[in-house]
Amino acid sequence: MTKSHQKEVALFVTCLIDNVRPGIGFSVVTLLEQSGYSVVVPERQTCCGQPNYNGGDKDNALKVARQVIDVFLPYEYVVVASGSCGGMIKQHYPDLLADDSEYQKKAEQLAEKVYELSCFLTEVVGFKPEKTGVKKVTYHDACAGLRELKIKDQPRQLLKQAGAEIVEMSEPEVCCGFGGTFCVKYPDISNRMVEKKGLDALNSGADALVSGDLGCILNMEGKLHRDGHDLPVYHYAELLAQATVKKGDY
Repeated sequence: MTKSHQKEVALFVTCLIDNVRPGIGFSVVTLLEQSGYSVVVPERQTCCGQPNYNGGDKDNALKVARQVIDVFLPYEYVVVASGSCGGMIKQHYPDLLADDSEYQKKAEQLAEKVYELSCFLTEVVGFKPEKTGVKKVTYHDACAGLRELKIKDQPRQLLKQAGAEIVEMSEPEVCCGFGGTFCVKYPDISNRMVEKKGLDALNSGADALVSGDLGCILNMEGKLHRDGHDLPVYHYAELLAQATVKKGDY
């Protein structure tokens, strides 16, 4: 099913996964262990600092960035199941720490070790999932993952290998309206954007809407349910883990 590895990987558990849908975290652990890796979840990890960074709170963003670097730098691989958090660490930490030569160097070293989950499974491990029960899915490309980490084909490849048919929306790369603090600052615009995204997903004829960022998932799922639609919304790790884990393993 996979290449055989006896290596250790550190899991960066995002704030939303930890507090809102921890099952995604367990799914990620399942997939990494199925890939032959021992998974470590460092207890001293914190938020990646993106809310501070996006909100202009540079001082606290710097504190958080240094904490994350200290915790995760010792590991060979760091996996995160979120393009936005992964993008923050890989793309923004080096710039954020430009005035701190010691930590900027460390940030650059850490960036080389950080992988979004689908990238790690396809590009490092060569993971081959079992068949999933979901027949037809449509995929929403989360903004940060797509634009900062070039995540596009990787999750689709995994889902196809798991037996799912991908039926594309007319605009899979268009923002769902979440955008972190965007949905708070501009709720009316955000609501119109997610309404359009939901209709696009429904019109695809898919059995499920899938994405790789829980912020987007919660935004789209909430709007669909408020409007009376029962289209389920998943993180792709949940579907892949369902295919991999035997009933009763949890």
